[in-house]
Formats: sequence, C-alpha cells, structure tokens
Amino acid sequence: MAKTTTARRTMTAAARAAAKRAERSHREVDPPGPLDGGHAAVDGGLRVDPDPVATVAGRTVLIEAPKNGWQDPPEPSPEAFEEDDAAEERGTPGHRRLLTALLGVLLVAGLVAVAVLGWQYWEARRTETARNEAVAAARKATPVVLSYDYRHLDRDFTRARAHLTGDFRDEYGKTTKTVVAPTAKKYHGVVKATVAAPASGGSPAASVVSASPDKVVVLLFVNQVTQSTQVSGSRVDLNRVRVTMEDTDDGWKVSAVDAL
Repeated sequence: MAKTTTARRTMTAAARAAAKRAERSHREVDPPGPLDGGHAAVDGGLRVDPDPVATVAGRTVLIEAPKNGWQDPPEPSPEAFEEDDAAEERGTPGHRRLLTALLGVLLVAGLVAVAVLGWQYWEARRTETARNEAVAAARKATPVVLSYDYRHLDRDFTRARAHLTGDFRDEYGKTTKTVVAPTAKKYHGVVKATVAAPASGGSPAASVVSASPDKVVVLLFVNQVTQSTQVSGSRVDLNRVRVTMEDTDDGWKVSAVDAL
C-alpha cells in the first residue's frame, strides 16, 4: 500500500508539473487578450474564446461589449418626415408662383419690346412712303396752284382747288375771287409757275423739311414768269416756297403755301 500511495503521489505530481508546463507553453504562444481577464478555455490543446474577435496587424484583439449593451443610432420619427414633406409642399408652390410671375414679367417685357420695335419699324416705313408720295404730289400741285391766265381764270382756279384741302382750300377760293381774278382781268395778267430743275437736268429741286405718315412739309424752288400790261416783256421771279402736304382720303393735298 505504501508503494502504491507513493506511486500515485508521484504520478499526481508529474501530471501537475506537465499541466503547468503546458499552460506556460500555451501562454507564451498566444497570450490572452486584456479583455478576457486573463482567462481562456483550453479544449484538446485548442484555445476557445467566447467573446467577439477582431484581427489588427496580425494580432487577435478581443472586443468586449459595453456594460449597457450595443446601442443603434436613433432613427428619425415619422413626424420628422411629415414635417419635412409639409415644409417642401409649402415651399414648392411659392417657388413655382415666383417663377411663373418672373416668366410672366419677362414675357410681357418681351412682347412690349417687340411691339415697340414693330411699331417703330412700321412708322418708319410709313414715313418714308409719305415722304416720297408727298414730294411727288407737291411738285405736281404747286405749279397748278401758283399759275393762272386771265383768259380762263375759272378753269385754272377750279383745277387748283382740286389739289387743296381744309381751310386753305376755302381761303384760296376767297382770295382768287376777290383779289386775283379782278386784277388779272384788268391787266391781262398771265402767271406761269414751274419747279426749278438743276441746270444739268434731273428731278426738280425739292427737299423735305419734316415728315410724318400723315403730314409732310416740302421746300420747293419755284420760278414764276409774269406777263401783264403793267410789265414790259416778261418778269421772272425766283421764289422759295414751303408747301405743307396732308394725306387725305383723296390722296396728298396742299394744306398751306408760304413764300419765303
């Protein structure tokens, strides 16, 4: 019995020594992490760690959960989404109304600009047409208005009145009836007027003083040759005449004649 007890003690001591050597060898190869309190379970020579493991730079690091456990970030509440949607709905119509108003202003400004430019272009075209037509009418009418022959005064005055308009037509009728006709009959007066033309030829001299689509003032150089019993031979008068032309339903008519 003594030998058996001694042998058992010897085996027990040897086992303890072997276990201690194995434990020291295991700790040198893979020391426990600081988070496991220095303890690790050994099963068949393999180390088993119950905690999560993360590998950093070739080392095994144990991550210990917080005391209160893992917490997820707070999720936004449905009310927050509803408030954002409401704010967006409130802002969108306002922006749309502002954009619509701005586009409306730009559209109106564009239309006004186009209308003004179109009107100016149209007025310029009408004025240019009026200039040409009024000058041609003045060249034709002025010699008729300023000419007469005592032998057929009524015919001459009737032809002249056809080129006149407004108050000037009435004034011309009174003047020729009370002044011109008696004097021409008494002295056998004959007056022939022509619009002066350049010596080298070309259109009669005329220029536009002012012009609008309905009214044009024309400056003419008129030569008047007068014969009567009061004059020996013929007398030539070189006159500058300002003729005002107005557009009427019957065309361009003379509304005033002023000798300069």
